[in-house]
Amino acid sequence: MRTADLDTAVDAILARTGELTVCGTPLGLGKPVPLLNALYARIKEDPRRRLAIVTALSLEIPRPGSALERRFLEPYVARAFAGVPELDYLRDLRRGAMPRNVELFEFYFRPGAMLGVPAAQQNHISTNYTHAVRDILARGVNAILVMVAERAGRYSLSCNTDLTIDLVQALRAWQAPCAVAALVNRNLPFMTGDAEVGPEFFDVLLDSPALEHPLFAVPNPPAEPADHAIGIYAAALVKDGGTLQLGIGSLGDSVAHWLRQRHVEPTAFAHAVDALGLERSRALIRDEGGLEPFAKGLFASSEMFTWGLMTLLRAGVIRRRADEDIGPVLQAAFFLGPGDFYRELHELAEPERDAILMTSVARINDLFGEENLARRQRHDARFINVCMMMTLFGAAVSDALADGRVVSGVGGQYNFVAMAHELARARSILLLRSTREAGGRIESNVVFNYGHETIPRHLRDIVVTEYGIADLRGRTDAEVAAAMIGIADARFQEHLAERAKAAGKLPRAWRIPRDALENTPDGLAARLAPLAAHGLLPLFPLGTDFDAAEQCLVPALKWLKTQASSWRGRLALATGLVGVTPDPHDAQALQRMGLGAASGVRERLLRRLVALALQRTRQPSQP
Repeated sequence: MRTADLDTAVDAILARTGELTVCGTPLGLGKPVPLLNALYARIKEDPRRRLAIVTALSLEIPRPGSALERRFLEPYVARAFAGVPELDYLRDLRRGAMPRNVELFEFYFRPGAMLGVPAAQQNHISTNYTHAVRDILARGVNAILVMVAERAGRYSLSCNTDLTIDLVQALRAWQAPCAVAALVNRNLPFMTGDAEVGPEFFDVLLDSPALEHPLFAVPNPPAEPADHAIGIYAAALVKDGGTLQLGIGSLGDSVAHWLRQRHVEPTAFAHAVDALGLERSRALIRDEGGLEPFAKGLFASSEMFTWGLMTLLRAGVIRRRADEDIGPVLQAAFFLGPGDFYRELHELAEPERDAILMTSVARINDLFGEENLARRQRHDARFINVCMMMTLFGAAVSDALADGRVVSGVGGQYNFVAMAHELARARSILLLRSTREAGGRIESNVVFNYGHETIPRHLRDIVVTEYGIADLRGRTDAEVAAAMIGIADARFQEHLAERAKAAGKLPRAWRIPRDALENTPDGLAARLAPLAAHGLLPLFPLGTDFDAAEQCLVPALKWLKTQASSWRGRLALATGLVGVTPDPHDAQALQRMGLGAASGVRERLLRRLVALALQRTRQPSQP
């Protein structure tokens, strides 16, 4: 049925599902928020009915914490998220106010978003993305709610082909009662190929201009100098003419930036490589990657179509057809990104649009079903993903903590790492920063062992930190331990070595290589200084919606938050405030924070704090 009325659409869904509605809805952007909210509200008020929502990555508009965060975020949120609807079930979940007749099950969280939410932790489903259809079906799904694009009477699943088609086909093959409901939103880019479906695909088609809304745009994260170093190393490991899968976040963005630089600004890339020094990895880069522009180009086969991949498509890096001269140049299962990304997708010429295949996650994340074709297409693949920690013997911690709390989810990482060991000439490349800050203390992300693992050590391959590249494939445990210590922060190397020696995994006579002892933040800063001075380490390598003042404030506020997290940092702040006066160059940033002319003791203190932070985080290329 087709309708323009929200209540009528909910009536039609409930008529098909009965008293228990088990609703599958896409991760990320593809949720039909107005329809979901209406269904949730109807069942919330009717205790005779029950609702289970099975999904992943429920998007939330950023919420400020401190007074300074509020001054920064509220104007930005009002500008960037104007008209974007919010999920009512998330609001109730945060308040501990979910009704008894509603449950939410998710298999992937926004990283870190649910660490302090017991209900979300208890209802997390740990599953590979490729197994999600199986696990959603096992929970008895009988309603599938999606947001779709429309053009001249044609419909597109657009951003979320990942599970939708497979779920619908499975339910209809079983002849199980179900309601497939779509909310039309013409702000969604129309994608062709497997994403395009006919109106008969839907049992309920809700099409009302009043319900169309702006898309949820995810702002690009800032990149620290260490992220740039990791991006440079990883970009040198990509083989011309090969295949690329790329993860998300600032590390993924840095890799995309430096792949683009390698192609369009080879001189800048050469300077970056020289600055870092790749002596220990020259042979690996020669055999597995390269430093030259991409003469043949890359084919992209990635679970998530990111803004980073789009920039590589526009730069001509991604241009190799999947199969000789035919097939897509890029295939993916879902997309999510900043507003510029959606605008670019809308403006694609038809041949460009048809060269992007949005398809099933089972097709992207695995080899089964079309194995011969996939093996032929995905040659020289580089599967580049991000993890939180690595053990000394090559296991990766990517999704959860030792106490069981889930940070994000497995997603597709396990599949991609395993695929790297199945495909000829393919490599898995895991990226991580060597350290993290926790409770005002610096801790190593290279650890001896850990109480949770996402990727087992027998799938170890290439690992990259800001201090270099460790090639672990086929190495002995002693060789792996030595290589991991070689890319760890020097402050933690001796402890790691002693643990390995005590366990009999390193010879007692083994010594940390002299060049690895230079793995310090100061040493890295010195190597990167010439690049920073020439503006080659942009804070937002893939662009940003933040204005100039906001771009200055992002690192300043982060620095303040870090300082305030420990008593030593707070003491340093108090000392630094003595005699501090705002720099004239910072007038615009202070005005943006509502602190241009502070009044009262509290505002004057905040003004001086922000002024101090701006001075401490000023980039070398800034005045």
